[in-house]
Amino acid sequence: MRQNKTPENKPAPSGEKLQKVLARAGLGSRREMETAIADGRVKVNGALATLGDRVEPRDSVAFDERPVTLKAEQETPRRVIMYNKPEGELCTRKDPEGRRTVFERLPRLKGERWIAIGRLDINTSGLLLFTTDGELANRLMHPSTQIEREYAVRVMGEVKQENVVAMVEGVMLEDGPARFTDVQEFGGEGINTWFHVVILEGRNREVRRLWESQALTVSRLKRVRYGNIFLDKRAKAGEWVELSQDEVDDLAALADLPARKVPELTPDEKNRWSRDKNKRRPVQAMRNPKPKRPRR
Repeated sequence: MRQNKTPENKPAPSGEKLQKVLARAGLGSRREMETAIADGRVKVNGALATLGDRVEPRDSVAFDERPVTLKAEQETPRRVIMYNKPEGELCTRKDPEGRRTVFERLPRLKGERWIAIGRLDINTSGLLLFTTDGELANRLMHPSTQIEREYAVRVMGEVKQENVVAMVEGVMLEDGPARFTDVQEFGGEGINTWFHVVILEGRNREVRRLWESQALTVSRLKRVRYGNIFLDKRAKAGEWVELSQDEVDDLAALADLPARKVPELTPDEKNRWSRDKNKRRPVQAMRNPKPKRPRR
């Protein structure tokens, strides 16, 4: 007897989503790869790819007419660097106006690309993480992962207790509800007071907009923690440092991914990274309170 096909007995689709495979190859985040596919920059077996395509190891994939080496998840290098972003830099690969971008200061990679884990606007400084593992970047940025982001904020104006309570309980912004999970005062002078705030999302200008909802102005903003990674003295403003194996493993655990050995730099990479670090122009660091450790 012929059976009707139902969602329960449909065979599972073979292969992996194309954007996931491209991200794992270090070409960008999943969102960036979805945009690239929609823009006609990706081909599979010689034909233009479309959103929803799935690929297998035997398929031929090209990105901007260049062949892509498909890698199994366990073969993907997982490097992570911490960058201390100064104010005035853009979180984009290229700027049509010629302004400085964060990618200009990063060490060069051969056959891979740095993928930003989240973004900071041009007037925000502090901690940015970059990785070669697109899946790690995707997991750490996805709203469902609920990763804590901590910021040092200098606020201009009189901050009342009811303002703090409102921001912790939640306010309605133009793109939906938003809230801080923690607000701690760190003191200040005159009409400027420093606070540390914790948020679980990475929406555009969300920290500033939460304070603006209370008729208060943020005069300085610096990210000091992402998940369990704190901005520390290893990276001054405009500098980067590679994270240790333990730090990368901690990030992977937050993203619910298995640990993977961080590849050692080859002699050529060590020389290239050293030259890249030495040629970066120093930037005046912003003074602000030290990041607080999360309460257990």
